[in-house]
Amino acid sequence: MKTALRERFDRLALRLAELDQVLADPATLADNRRWRELAREQAEVAELQSRWARYRCREADLQTARDWLQDPAMAEMASEEIATAEADLSRLEAELQAALLPRDPDDDRNAFLEIRAGTGGDESALFAGDLARMYLRWCERQGWRTEILSENGAELGGYKELVIRVSGPQAYGRLRFESGGHRVQRVPATESQGRIHTSACTVAVMPEPDQAEDIALDPAELRIDTFRASGAGGQHVNKTDSAIRITHLPTGLVAECQDDRSQHRNKAKAMAVLAARLREKDRSERAAAEAATRKSLVGSGDRSDRIRTYNFPQGRVTDHRINLTLYKLQSVLDGELTELVDMLQAARAAEQLAELEAGA
Repeated sequence: MKTALRERFDRLALRLAELDQVLADPATLADNRRWRELAREQAEVAELQSRWARYRCREADLQTARDWLQDPAMAEMASEEIATAEADLSRLEAELQAALLPRDPDDDRNAFLEIRAGTGGDESALFAGDLARMYLRWCERQGWRTEILSENGAELGGYKELVIRVSGPQAYGRLRFESGGHRVQRVPATESQGRIHTSACTVAVMPEPDQAEDIALDPAELRIDTFRASGAGGQHVNKTDSAIRITHLPTGLVAECQDDRSQHRNKAKAMAVLAARLREKDRSERAAAEAATRKSLVGSGDRSDRIRTYNFPQGRVTDHRINLTLYKLQSVLDGELTELVDMLQAARAAEQLAELEAGA
């Protein structure tokens, strides 16, 4: 293990002692939110220190076994112990490095998934429908709950815009890599000459804010409109003005919800989407400032990025951020996204580790 990382673990011992002292302070105990944050950090640092202690113990065992090699009577046993200790150290080092990687506290949050048709007209809207089906199927396989908050269908099928709420463990942490531009290359059903067309959609994934940490929205900066819901809904559709559209006047951001018959519940859901969009806007602006000096391996998450191409004639999916091509297009569109997401997470972890080692 590199010296810089060893020094980092040694410094964590000082941080653990500091956290123990702060958590025992009556002033900290009186602030529930701060106490929870510090207690969470203490648990993480304590776990790291426990793993570091095991690593150093196995290092000592390895050195002892190497000393035994000098004794012919102990050589065979020493060789076996050396092999076992080296394997343990390799595993523990990988675990320690992974545990040191910075974690985004938003990863455990629920997510809002937005799909918007882009260039390509009707074909783009149909592709947006394909993406919606892909994500809904993948979410179902993950055991996540999905809820369509708003939808704007197209005449020939698909969607001009769709907003889905995804709730479940690691929903945002896994879906976050889908933010960006998605491009499809195929022969549209309306194409009589058999020519391949290129269309595009944009996907945006935003973490759902906690209610306690929600962005403060000034009522004076909001315009709230009611309208009648459209789309499938049976006898209740178009009988009451229950759908809600909220416009944040300073930024022009708009959120709407029409999935519930209750105007009050639709308003609450639309406010949550608007807060998430404002939060994501702030996050994107900060990310853009950081990306001015260093572009992220897996993209900035900006919607204008072309992150993936779905090529029907060749049956392939290419993720341009990690130069990965899979010849399993139909499987991916049927919701088998796990391999892609795992590789994107691995690429992000490798970049974080390289930065950690460079700055340690």
